[in-house]
Amino acid sequence: MRSIRRRTGALLAAAIALAGLAAPVGISMAGRAGAGASAPAAPSPEPAGAECRTAVRGSRVVTYCHNPYPSTDRVQLHTECRRWWDIDADATPVDVGPGRTVRLDDRCWKEVGSAWVTHRVRDASPDRPA
Repeated sequence: MRSIRRRTGALLAAAIALAGLAAPVGISMAGRAGAGASAPAAPSPEPAGAECRTAVRGSRVVTYCHNPYPSTDRVQLHTECRRWWDIDADATPVDVGPGRTVRLDDRCWKEVGSAWVTHRVRDASPDRPA
């Protein structure tokens, strides 16, 4: 009878030790599995903004911007001239409405150093302020 009690006690102690080692791993796995399910997904922003194609020929810069999205995009062409004495320019900002294409151009006296377009997207939803 004593050997059965010893064996049962040893098995019970081994089971408790095994459960004590496995519990933190199980809790960690359950936390990882439940983290994605319980938290709501962050809303992804809707695509917006005009696509612009810029061409530099000699001292002239021409950009065509097309906006395929339902929000209005305000675009502005910036031109940096290569010569230190040549004046850099920022064109007047232009609104590109949904489905519209605009042409922006600028020039330097001599060579163009670089040209880029900046964007400021305004939401198309009427319930949100622009």
